[in-house]
Amino acid sequence: MTTALITGSTAGIGAAFARRLAADGHNLVLVARDTKRLREQATELHDGHGIEAEVLPADLSTDEGIAAVEERLRNRRSPVDLLVNNAGFGNKGRYLDVPMADELTMLKVHIEAVLRLTSAATESMRERGRGGVINVASVAAFVPRGTYGASKAWVVQFTQGAAKDLAGSGVRLMALCPGFVRTEFHERAGMGTDNIPKWMWLDADKLVAAALTDLSRDKTLSIPDPRYKALMGVVKLTPRPLLGGLTSRTGRKYGPQ
Repeated sequence: MTTALITGSTAGIGAAFARRLAADGHNLVLVARDTKRLREQATELHDGHGIEAEVLPADLSTDEGIAAVEERLRNRRSPVDLLVNNAGFGNKGRYLDVPMADELTMLKVHIEAVLRLTSAATESMRERGRGGVINVASVAAFVPRGTYGASKAWVVQFTQGAAKDLAGSGVRLMALCPGFVRTEFHERAGMGTDNIPKWMWLDADKLVAAALTDLSRDKTLSIPDPRYKALMGVVKLTPRPLLGGLTSRTGRKYGPQ
């Protein structure tokens, strides 16, 4: 039986990954900050699907938290076959309105943690000749829209570059780029969502199913919905100066309130 480690597992996309992977018979290592929620989740998944669910409380905005997960990923006696780097958050406010400490915390979680955990996981996966990593990014990676989008653009570029370097090793890497998903993400950031059109919302469980299918097909980039694939196609054809103005106005219309 294979084992998957999921960061940010107790809510949103991370919880959807946990449900789907448990239903498919994978043992899990569940990583998040809230120990109580982790234990409740582990019990529910164990009782519901008969899998082993290990709890690993860790704050990925700290060196200690990242190091704890790195250590688990390097455990050769109980190897991790799939890493899902899902932990992340958004800051409310435009550039220069957000405190620098909050910006740096975001970069710690979205960039440093993703780099270190991906590296720890793929080292042992390459030795075994198999394994996979899904790094959760965002369609915001493809538009000039603040620090959040910039950090997710890094995730996409890093993941695709690493996938190329590890081609032929048996290790698959994929950047997952969803659009708006109904999770706790916006609530935690204090962002209003009433002004976001209904058609732009995605279902987390369907998103995860599409992502796992894309990983099995050796894709290095997954935009798991036809609506957002079409939108990203338009983005590619739009000149960058014009795109910057459009995303700024769209952000004010559909973004944090």
